[in-house]
Amino acid sequence: MAGPVPWHLLPENSSVGSKGQLMIAGCDTLELAAEFGTPVFAYDEEHLRARCREAVAAFGSHATYATKAFLCGAMAKLAHEEGMSLDVATGGELHLALAAGVPADRLVMHGNNKSVAELAMALEAGVGRIVVDAFEELDRIEQLVAGGTTNPNEAPQKVLLRVTPGVEAHTHEFISTGQDDSKFGFTVSTGVAAAAVERAKASESVELVGIHAHIGSQVFRAESFAEAVSVLGAFAQPFGLPELVIGGGLGVAYVEGEEAPTISQWSKIVLDGAAAAGITASIGVEPGRSIAAAAAVTLYTVGVRKDLAGIRTYVAVDGGMSDNPRPVLYGSGYESCLARAVEAPRPLPARVVGKHCESGDLLVRDGHLPDDLALDDILATPVTGAYGHSMGSNYNKVLRPPVVFCRDGDARLVVRRETYDDLLLTDLGF
Repeated sequence: MAGPVPWHLLPENSSVGSKGQLMIAGCDTLELAAEFGTPVFAYDEEHLRARCREAVAAFGSHATYATKAFLCGAMAKLAHEEGMSLDVATGGELHLALAAGVPADRLVMHGNNKSVAELAMALEAGVGRIVVDAFEELDRIEQLVAGGTTNPNEAPQKVLLRVTPGVEAHTHEFISTGQDDSKFGFTVSTGVAAAAVERAKASESVELVGIHAHIGSQVFRAESFAEAVSVLGAFAQPFGLPELVIGGGLGVAYVEGEEAPTISQWSKIVLDGAAAAGITASIGVEPGRSIAAAAAVTLYTVGVRKDLAGIRTYVAVDGGMSDNPRPVLYGSGYESCLARAVEAPRPLPARVVGKHCESGDLLVRDGHLPDDLALDDILATPVTGAYGHSMGSNYNKVLRPPVVFCRDGDARLVVRRETYDDLLLTDLGF
Protein backbone atom coordinates (compact mmCIF):
# COMPACT_ATOMS: atom_id res chain seq x y z
CA MET A 1 0.00 0.00 0.00
CA ALA A 2 1.37 3.41 -0.94
CA GLY A 3 1.82 5.84 1.91
CA PRO A 4 1.11 9.56 1.81
CA VAL A 5 2.55 11.61 -1.02
CA PRO A 6 6.26 12.18 -0.25
CA TRP A 7 6.44 15.51 1.55
CA HIS A 8 9.68 16.61 -0.12
CA LEU A 9 7.84 16.72 -3.47
CA LEU A 10 5.50 19.46 -2.25
CA PRO A 11 6.36 23.17 -2.36
CA GLU A 12 8.76 24.29 0.34
CA ASN A 13 6.18 26.20 2.39
CA SER A 14 3.52 23.51 2.41
CA SER A 15 1.71 22.49 5.57
CA VAL A 16 -1.32 20.55 6.78
CA GLY A 17 -4.47 22.50 7.62
CA SER A 18 -6.73 21.93 10.60
CA LYS A 19 -8.90 19.51 8.60
CA GLY A 20 -5.99 17.61 7.04
CA GLN A 21 -6.02 19.64 3.83
CA LEU A 22 -2.98 20.76 1.86
CA MET A 23 -1.89 24.32 2.55
CA ILE A 24 0.59 26.15 0.31
CA ALA A 25 2.30 29.19 1.83
CA GLY A 26 -0.63 29.61 4.19
CA CYS A 27 -3.27 29.24 1.46
CA ASP A 28 -5.87 26.47 1.65
CA THR A 29 -5.79 24.54 -1.65
CA LEU A 30 -9.48 23.67 -1.35
CA GLU A 31 -10.26 27.37 -1.12
CA LEU A 32 -7.96 28.07 -4.07
CA ALA A 33 -9.88 25.55 -6.16
CA ALA A 34 -13.19 27.09 -5.12
CA GLU A 35 -12.09 30.67 -5.80
CA PHE A 36 -10.14 30.25 -9.03
CA GLY A 37 -11.67 27.06 -10.41
CA THR A 38 -9.79 24.04 -11.69
CA PRO A 39 -7.42 23.24 -13.23
CA VAL A 40 -5.23 25.85 -11.56
CA PHE A 41 -1.47 26.14 -11.08
CA ALA A 42 -0.72 27.11 -7.47
CA TYR A 43 2.84 28.33 -6.83
CA ASP A 44 4.68 28.90 -3.57
CA GLU A 45 6.16 32.32 -4.34
CA GLU A 46 8.78 32.22 -1.60
CA HIS A 47 9.95 28.82 -2.89
CA LEU A 48 10.60 30.45 -6.29
CA ARG A 49 12.46 33.33 -4.69
CA ALA A 50 14.57 31.05 -2.52
CA ARG A 51 15.72 29.01 -5.52
CA CYS A 52 16.59 32.18 -7.44
CA ARG A 53 18.59 33.47 -4.47
CA GLU A 54 20.37 30.11 -4.17
CA ALA A 55 21.47 30.32 -7.82
CA VAL A 56 22.64 33.92 -7.48
CA ALA A 57 24.56 33.10 -4.28
CA ALA A 58 26.48 30.44 -6.21
CA PHE A 59 27.00 32.09 -9.59
CA GLY A 60 26.39 35.81 -9.05
CA SER A 61 25.29 37.85 -12.04
CA HIS A 62 25.98 34.87 -14.31
CA ALA A 63 22.95 33.00 -12.92
CA THR A 64 20.35 33.20 -15.69
CA TYR A 65 16.77 31.95 -15.37
CA ALA A 66 15.67 29.74 -18.30
CA THR A 67 12.25 31.24 -18.97
CA LYS A 68 11.09 28.35 -21.15
CA ALA A 69 10.47 26.41 -17.92
CA PHE A 70 7.79 28.86 -16.77
CA LEU A 71 7.22 32.43 -17.87
CA CYS A 72 4.65 35.08 -17.14
CA GLY A 73 5.00 38.74 -16.20
CA ALA A 74 5.08 38.05 -12.48
CA MET A 75 7.75 35.34 -12.88
CA ALA A 76 9.93 37.57 -15.05
CA LYS A 77 9.75 40.34 -12.43
CA LEU A 78 10.44 37.90 -9.59
CA ALA A 79 13.57 36.42 -11.19
CA HIS A 80 14.90 39.88 -12.00
CA GLU A 81 14.15 41.16 -8.48
CA GLU A 82 16.15 38.28 -7.04
CA GLY A 83 19.19 39.14 -9.15
CA MET A 84 18.93 36.71 -12.05
CA SER A 85 19.34 37.45 -15.73
CA LEU A 86 16.72 35.90 -18.02
CA ASP A 87 17.22 33.55 -20.95
CA VAL A 88 14.68 34.08 -23.76
CA ALA A 89 14.53 31.84 -26.81
CA THR A 90 11.93 33.48 -29.06
CA GLY A 91 10.58 36.85 -29.98
CA GLY A 92 7.55 36.10 -27.80
CA GLU A 93 9.62 35.41 -24.71
CA LEU A 94 11.72 38.50 -25.41
CA HIS A 95 8.60 40.66 -25.81
CA LEU A 96 7.09 39.42 -22.55
CA ALA A 97 10.29 39.92 -20.55
CA LEU A 98 10.66 43.47 -21.82
CA ALA A 99 6.98 44.18 -21.11
CA ALA A 100 7.54 42.95 -17.55
CA GLY A 101 10.19 45.64 -17.10
CA VAL A 102 13.30 43.46 -17.20
CA PRO A 103 16.18 45.60 -18.51
CA ALA A 104 17.28 44.44 -21.94
CA ASP A 105 20.90 44.13 -20.87
CA ARG A 106 19.81 41.45 -18.38
CA LEU A 107 18.42 39.28 -21.18
CA VAL A 108 20.18 36.52 -23.11
CA MET A 109 18.71 35.68 -26.53
CA HIS A 110 18.75 31.96 -27.32
CA GLY A 111 17.35 29.68 -30.02
CA ASN A 112 18.70 27.34 -32.68
CA ASN A 113 16.99 29.08 -35.61
CA LYS A 114 16.51 32.75 -34.79
CA SER A 115 14.71 34.59 -37.56
CA VAL A 116 15.92 37.88 -38.97
CA ALA A 117 12.99 39.55 -37.23
CA GLU A 118 13.90 38.01 -33.85
CA LEU A 119 17.55 38.99 -34.20
CA ALA A 120 16.49 42.52 -35.13
CA MET A 121 14.28 42.66 -32.02
CA ALA A 122 17.20 41.55 -29.86
CA LEU A 123 19.62 44.04 -31.40
CA GLU A 124 17.21 46.96 -31.22
CA ALA A 125 16.27 46.18 -27.62
CA GLY A 126 19.91 46.01 -26.58
CA VAL A 127 20.00 42.50 -25.12
CA GLY A 128 23.04 41.67 -23.05
CA ARG A 129 24.03 38.58 -25.01
CA ILE A 130 23.00 36.69 -28.13
CA VAL A 131 23.87 32.99 -28.13
CA VAL A 132 24.85 32.23 -31.72
CA ASP A 133 23.86 28.73 -32.78
CA ALA A 134 24.83 28.60 -36.47
CA PHE A 135 26.92 30.34 -39.11
CA GLU A 136 23.70 31.60 -40.68
CA GLU A 137 23.00 33.61 -37.55
CA LEU A 138 26.34 35.37 -37.81
CA ASP A 139 25.45 36.17 -41.42
CA ARG A 140 22.07 37.56 -40.38
CA ILE A 141 23.52 39.72 -37.62
CA GLU A 142 26.10 41.14 -40.01
CA GLN A 143 23.42 41.88 -42.59
CA LEU A 144 21.28 43.62 -39.98
CA VAL A 145 24.19 45.70 -38.73
CA ALA A 146 25.12 46.63 -42.28
CA GLY A 147 21.54 47.80 -42.73
CA GLY A 148 21.71 49.99 -39.63
CA THR A 149 20.16 47.69 -36.99
CA THR A 150 22.48 47.80 -33.98
CA ASN A 151 22.48 47.32 -30.23
CA PRO A 152 22.12 50.79 -28.69
CA ASN A 153 24.12 49.77 -25.62
CA GLU A 154 26.87 47.66 -27.13
CA ALA A 155 28.41 48.09 -30.53
CA PRO A 156 29.35 45.54 -31.62
CA GLN A 157 26.81 43.11 -30.10
CA LYS A 158 28.21 40.76 -27.44
CA VAL A 159 27.71 37.10 -28.34
CA LEU A 160 28.38 33.62 -27.05
CA LEU A 161 28.87 30.66 -29.37
CA ARG A 162 26.89 27.55 -28.54
CA VAL A 163 28.92 24.40 -28.97
CA THR A 164 28.07 20.71 -28.59
CA PRO A 165 30.73 19.21 -26.30
CA GLY A 166 30.01 15.54 -27.05
CA VAL A 167 28.85 14.80 -23.51
CA GLU A 168 26.04 12.22 -23.29
CA ALA A 169 23.60 13.21 -20.55
CA HIS A 170 21.64 10.40 -18.94
CA THR A 171 18.15 11.64 -19.77
CA HIS A 172 15.36 11.22 -22.33
CA GLU A 173 16.59 11.40 -25.93
CA PHE A 174 14.22 14.28 -26.72
CA ILE A 175 15.86 16.50 -24.09
CA SER A 176 19.46 15.37 -24.53
CA THR A 177 21.36 18.15 -26.30
CA GLY A 178 25.09 17.80 -25.61
CA GLN A 179 25.86 14.84 -27.86
CA ASP A 180 27.45 15.33 -31.28
CA ASP A 181 24.25 14.26 -33.06
CA SER A 182 22.22 17.35 -32.17
CA LYS A 183 20.36 20.16 -33.90
CA PHE A 184 22.01 22.60 -31.51
CA GLY A 185 25.29 24.44 -31.77
CA PHE A 186 28.74 23.96 -33.32
CA THR A 187 30.34 20.54 -32.81
CA VAL A 188 33.65 20.53 -30.96
CA SER A 189 34.88 17.12 -32.14
CA THR A 190 34.61 17.94 -35.86
CA GLY A 191 36.48 21.24 -35.70
CA VAL A 192 33.36 23.22 -36.64
CA ALA A 193 33.29 24.95 -33.24
CA ALA A 194 36.87 26.17 -33.65
CA ALA A 195 36.02 27.47 -37.12
CA ALA A 196 33.02 29.31 -35.66
CA VAL A 197 35.23 30.98 -33.07
CA GLU A 198 37.57 32.27 -35.78
CA ARG A 199 34.60 33.41 -37.86
CA ALA A 200 33.09 35.34 -34.94
CA LYS A 201 36.40 36.87 -33.90
CA ALA A 202 36.92 38.14 -37.43
CA SER A 203 33.51 39.84 -37.57
CA GLU A 204 33.22 43.56 -36.93
CA SER A 205 29.52 43.18 -36.10
CA VAL A 206 29.90 41.07 -32.96
CA GLU A 207 32.13 40.82 -29.94
CA LEU A 208 32.75 37.21 -28.99
CA VAL A 209 32.82 37.06 -25.18
CA GLY A 210 32.39 33.39 -24.46
CA ILE A 211 31.37 29.80 -25.14
CA HIS A 212 28.02 28.25 -24.31
CA ALA A 213 26.91 24.63 -24.04
CA HIS A 214 23.87 22.73 -22.80
CA ILE A 215 24.04 18.97 -22.32
CA GLY A 216 20.36 18.24 -21.73
CA SER A 217 17.42 18.55 -19.35
CA GLN A 218 16.35 16.59 -16.28
CA VAL A 219 19.93 15.43 -15.64
CA PHE A 220 20.38 13.77 -12.23
CA ARG A 221 24.04 12.90 -12.61
CA ALA A 222 25.79 16.12 -11.63
CA GLU A 223 29.13 14.68 -12.73
CA SER A 224 27.92 15.06 -16.32
CA PHE A 225 28.18 18.80 -15.85
CA ALA A 226 31.74 18.46 -14.54
CA GLU A 227 32.57 16.48 -17.66
CA ALA A 228 31.10 19.22 -19.82
CA VAL A 229 33.14 21.86 -17.98
CA SER A 230 36.31 19.86 -18.56
CA VAL A 231 35.63 19.45 -22.29
CA LEU A 232 34.56 23.06 -22.72
CA GLY A 233 37.51 24.36 -20.73
CA ALA A 234 40.00 22.45 -22.85
CA PHE A 235 38.33 23.81 -25.97
CA ALA A 236 37.81 27.41 -24.86
CA GLN A 237 40.98 28.21 -22.91
CA PRO A 238 43.27 28.73 -25.93
CA PHE A 239 40.95 31.50 -27.10
CA GLY A 240 41.17 33.42 -23.82
CA LEU A 241 37.46 34.22 -23.69
CA PRO A 242 36.12 35.64 -20.39
CA GLU A 243 32.84 33.69 -20.15
CA LEU A 244 31.95 30.01 -20.12
CA VAL A 245 28.26 29.08 -19.80
CA ILE A 246 27.27 25.47 -19.19
CA GLY A 247 23.51 26.00 -19.50
CA GLY A 248 20.96 24.38 -17.22
CA GLY A 249 19.31 20.99 -17.14
CA LEU A 250 19.67 20.11 -13.46
CA GLY A 251 17.08 17.43 -12.69
CA VAL A 252 14.41 17.46 -10.01
CA ALA A 253 12.62 14.65 -8.20
CA TYR A 254 9.11 14.00 -9.51
CA VAL A 255 8.18 10.70 -7.87
CA GLU A 256 8.89 8.73 -4.72
CA GLY A 257 12.40 7.32 -4.70
CA GLU A 258 13.95 9.97 -6.94
CA GLU A 259 16.67 12.25 -5.62
CA ALA A 260 18.39 15.16 -7.30
CA PRO A 261 21.25 17.50 -6.37
CA THR A 262 20.31 20.88 -4.98
CA ILE A 263 21.40 23.99 -6.84
CA SER A 264 24.11 24.52 -4.20
CA GLN A 265 25.40 20.95 -4.59
CA TRP A 266 25.32 21.32 -8.37
CA SER A 267 27.26 24.59 -8.21
CA LYS A 268 29.97 23.05 -6.04
CA ILE A 269 30.52 20.22 -8.53
CA VAL A 270 30.58 22.65 -11.45
CA LEU A 271 32.84 25.25 -9.83
CA ASP A 272 35.19 22.64 -8.35
CA GLY A 273 35.41 21.05 -11.80
CA ALA A 274 36.26 24.40 -13.36
CA ALA A 275 38.94 25.09 -10.75
CA ALA A 276 40.44 21.64 -11.22
CA ALA A 277 40.59 22.23 -14.95
CA GLY A 278 42.37 25.54 -14.44
CA ILE A 279 39.53 27.52 -15.98
CA THR A 280 39.75 31.23 -15.22
CA ALA A 281 36.68 32.33 -17.19
CA SER A 282 33.55 33.21 -15.23
CA ILE A 283 31.11 30.28 -15.11
CA GLY A 284 27.50 30.93 -16.06
CA VAL A 285 24.43 28.70 -15.70
CA GLU A 286 20.82 28.73 -16.86
CA PRO A 287 18.61 26.85 -14.37
CA GLY A 288 14.90 26.70 -15.13
CA ARG A 289 13.31 23.46 -13.96
CA SER A 290 15.28 23.50 -10.70
CA ILE A 291 13.91 26.98 -9.99
CA ALA A 292 10.25 26.43 -10.81
CA ALA A 293 9.24 22.75 -10.93
CA ALA A 294 8.80 21.88 -7.27
CA ALA A 295 7.33 25.28 -6.44
CA ALA A 296 3.87 24.39 -7.77
CA VAL A 297 1.07 21.88 -7.68
CA THR A 298 -1.76 21.64 -10.16
CA LEU A 299 -5.25 21.27 -8.72
CA TYR A 300 -7.92 19.37 -10.65
CA THR A 301 -11.51 18.30 -10.02
CA VAL A 302 -12.35 14.60 -10.30
CA GLY A 303 -15.17 14.08 -12.77
CA VAL A 304 -15.26 10.35 -13.52
CA ARG A 305 -14.08 7.18 -11.79
CA LYS A 306 -14.10 3.92 -13.75
CA ASP A 307 -13.23 0.72 -11.91
CA LEU A 308 -12.42 -1.91 -14.54
CA ALA A 309 -12.46 -5.21 -12.67
CA GLY A 310 -9.18 -7.05 -12.99
CA ILE A 311 -7.65 -4.28 -15.12
CA ARG A 312 -7.31 -0.90 -13.42
CA THR A 313 -9.09 2.16 -12.04
CA TYR A 314 -9.27 5.26 -14.22
CA VAL A 315 -9.73 8.65 -12.59
CA ALA A 316 -10.59 11.41 -15.06
CA VAL A 317 -10.02 15.05 -14.16
CA ASP A 318 -10.88 18.36 -15.81
CA GLY A 319 -7.44 18.97 -17.33
CA GLY A 320 -4.94 16.75 -19.08
CA MET A 321 -2.30 16.89 -21.78
CA SER A 322 -3.26 20.50 -22.54
CA ASP A 323 -1.89 21.70 -19.19
CA ASN A 324 0.81 19.05 -18.66
CA PRO A 325 2.06 17.38 -21.86
CA ARG A 326 5.21 15.91 -20.25
CA PRO A 327 3.74 12.45 -19.54
CA VAL A 328 2.70 12.18 -23.19
CA LEU A 329 5.94 13.60 -24.60
CA TYR A 330 8.50 11.94 -22.34
CA GLY A 331 6.66 9.28 -20.34
CA SER A 332 7.25 11.43 -17.28
CA GLY A 333 6.07 10.19 -13.90
CA TYR A 334 4.13 12.15 -11.28
CA GLU A 335 2.55 11.54 -7.90
CA SER A 336 -1.03 12.40 -6.96
CA CYS A 337 -2.96 13.02 -3.77
CA LEU A 338 -6.24 14.47 -2.56
CA ALA A 339 -6.04 18.08 -1.46
CA ARG A 340 -8.46 17.42 1.41
CA ALA A 341 -6.29 14.67 2.91
CA VAL A 342 -2.67 15.30 2.00
CA GLU A 343 -1.29 12.92 4.66
CA ALA A 344 -3.70 10.09 3.93
CA PRO A 345 -2.40 6.68 2.83
CA ARG A 346 -3.00 5.97 -0.86
CA PRO A 347 -3.97 2.29 -1.21
CA LEU A 348 -5.91 2.71 -4.49
CA PRO A 349 -3.81 2.15 -7.63
CA ALA A 350 -5.20 4.50 -10.24
CA ARG A 351 -4.37 5.97 -13.61
CA VAL A 352 -5.15 9.68 -13.64
CA VAL A 353 -6.27 10.78 -17.10
CA GLY A 354 -7.47 13.95 -18.74
CA LYS A 355 -10.55 14.93 -20.75
CA HIS A 356 -9.01 15.04 -24.22
CA CYS A 357 -9.86 12.86 -27.20
CA GLU A 358 -6.73 10.72 -26.92
CA SER A 359 -6.16 7.39 -25.19
CA GLY A 360 -2.67 8.66 -24.43
CA ASP A 361 -4.03 11.67 -22.55
CA LEU A 362 -2.77 10.77 -19.10
CA LEU A 363 -1.30 12.72 -16.21
CA VAL A 364 -0.25 9.99 -13.78
CA ARG A 365 0.29 6.59 -15.37
CA ASP A 366 0.83 4.59 -12.19
CA GLY A 367 -0.70 6.72 -9.48
CA HIS A 368 -2.04 6.00 -6.01
CA LEU A 369 -4.93 7.68 -4.23
CA PRO A 370 -7.00 7.22 -1.05
CA ASP A 371 -9.67 4.55 -1.56
CA ASP A 372 -12.43 6.95 -0.48
CA LEU A 373 -11.83 9.02 -3.62
CA ALA A 374 -15.13 10.63 -4.64
CA LEU A 375 -16.47 12.66 -7.53
CA ASP A 376 -15.76 16.40 -7.20
CA ASP A 377 -12.72 15.71 -5.02
CA ILE A 378 -9.83 18.09 -5.62
CA LEU A 379 -6.83 16.12 -6.83
CA ALA A 380 -3.32 17.59 -6.63
CA THR A 381 -0.27 16.69 -8.70
CA PRO A 382 3.00 18.06 -7.23
CA VAL A 383 6.12 19.24 -9.08
CA THR A 384 4.20 20.80 -11.97
CA GLY A 385 5.78 24.24 -11.88
CA ALA A 386 7.98 23.73 -14.97
CA TYR A 387 6.99 22.81 -18.51
CA GLY A 388 3.28 22.60 -17.73
CA HIS A 389 1.94 26.10 -18.12
CA SER A 390 4.68 26.99 -20.60
CA MET A 391 4.01 23.97 -22.85
CA GLY A 392 0.24 24.11 -22.54
CA SER A 393 -2.16 24.21 -25.47
CA ASN A 394 -5.77 24.76 -26.44
CA TYR A 395 -6.22 21.22 -27.76
CA ASN A 396 -9.96 20.47 -28.04
CA LYS A 397 -10.34 24.23 -27.50
CA VAL A 398 -9.95 23.87 -23.75
CA LEU A 399 -9.21 27.04 -21.80
CA ARG A 400 -5.69 27.50 -20.47
CA PRO A 401 -5.66 27.44 -16.63
CA PRO A 402 -4.92 30.38 -14.36
CA VAL A 403 -1.75 30.77 -12.31
CA VAL A 404 -1.82 31.80 -8.66
CA PHE A 405 1.14 32.89 -6.53
CA CYS A 406 0.73 32.05 -2.83
CA ARG A 407 2.62 33.92 -0.12
CA ASP A 408 1.97 34.48 3.58
CA GLY A 409 -1.63 33.33 3.31
CA ASP A 410 -2.39 35.57 0.33
CA ALA A 411 -3.28 34.15 -3.11
CA ARG A 412 -2.43 36.47 -5.98
CA LEU A 413 -3.81 35.76 -9.45
CA VAL A 414 -0.95 36.39 -11.89
CA VAL A 415 -2.40 34.75 -15.03
CA ARG A 416 -6.18 34.66 -15.43
CA ARG A 417 -8.05 31.72 -16.90
CA GLU A 418 -8.80 32.09 -20.58
CA THR A 419 -12.40 32.65 -21.62
CA TYR A 420 -14.29 31.18 -24.53
CA ASP A 421 -14.18 34.60 -26.18
CA ASP A 422 -10.36 34.50 -25.93
CA LEU A 423 -10.48 31.52 -28.29
CA LEU A 424 -12.04 33.73 -30.95
CA LEU A 425 -9.58 36.64 -30.75
CA THR A 426 -7.43 35.56 -33.70
CA ASP A 427 -10.11 33.73 -35.66
CA LEU A 428 -11.22 35.80 -38.67
CA GLY A 429 -13.87 33.36 -39.85
CA PHE A 430 -16.87 35.06 -38.28
